[in-house]
Parts: sequence; C-alpha cells; structure tokens
Amino acid sequence: MRRMCVFLGSALGMDKRHEQAAMDLGGELARRGLGLVYGGASVGLMGTVADACLAAGGEVVGVMPQALVDREVAHTGLTELHVVKSMHERKALMAELSDGFIALPGGLGTLEELFEVLTWAQLGYHRKPCGVLDVGGYFELLHAFLDHSVQQGFIRPQHRGILMSAATPVQLLDLFHDWQPAYAPKWIKTEKEL
Repeated sequence: MRRMCVFLGSALGMDKRHEQAAMDLGGELARRGLGLVYGGASVGLMGTVADACLAAGGEVVGVMPQALVDREVAHTGLTELHVVKSMHERKALMAELSDGFIALPGGLGTLEELFEVLTWAQLGYHRKPCGVLDVGGYFELLHAFLDHSVQQGFIRPQHRGILMSAATPVQLLDLFHDWQPAYAPKWIKTEKEL
C-alpha cells in the first residue's frame, strides 16, 4: 500500500477527540510511509489531517472541484492538488490514487463517499480495504443500522464484513495491513437461486 484515501468532515465537530484523531491519523500515515489522499480542503477535520501528515513529513494529495477552489477552501500547502470539474470526477480520482479507504467523523458528504466505496467493493469494482476510525463511538449507530440491514436480508453477512472499524489509527492501519478480501463478489441471486 502506498496511499490511503481519507473521508472526513469539513467541520471540526463538537467533540475534541475527533480533531485529535485526525491529527493522530495524519501523523501515523506519515510514520508508516503512506501518502494521504483527501478532498483537498484547508478547513475542519480535512485541514487537520492534511496539516498533521505534512508536519510529520508525509505526502498529501488533495482532489477538489474547481467550484470549491473558487470558494477559497483549497489547501495551498499540499504536496499536490488536483483540480477537477465535478464531485464525480473528484471521487473517481481519489479512488484511483488510493490503496484503501478510511472514514473519520463527518457529515453527509463523508457518509456518501464511504457508502460509494463500500458499494464498489460489494460489486467487485475494487478490492481495497475500507474502514472507519470510530472515535468516541461516532459510528456506533451506523454499525447498528448495517447489522439491522443484514437481519432484514438487504446486506449479506460477507458484505457486512467489508467495513472494518477501530478506535485508533494504529489499530485500523494494522487491520488494513493484515487485510485479505474474504467476501464473495456475487451479490445478486438469480430467480433459480431464490
């Protein structure tokens, strides 16, 4: 693995542990020689993880649509900033540049990005590890909902296992290091199989 894509909030949130987790993750990526790929912003947890990775000597690659660059939220001190036309291009390039996906606390955009890469993994479009850094139980209700979806027959158990979770960057990156895809790529049953 060379680079990790990190999805996280453009706000800092209410819990100071989230900001500390972003700093810890940025530093740990750099210590392990892993580059950071993220949305390119200078604000919120996004700016925090980038600054921490850069301060520890790491590579930081941002990807941002021109419309957000025009709003002056782009980080100007990155190793590299890719300016793209749309959010769709942003997510596709971030995925292409990355060898795994990590979500920290964030809002709708963070959840949308996380669920897209989980769906791509379920469909077999990529075979890269996906996980959440569950700081202070932020993702507990999400885990409960996914378990409920399994119980209701909408997510297969092997696909539920796509999403890893840990409380610290060290634990999560260790899981990624040892990760092997163990889920079945087939996700739709034919009428004969029902």
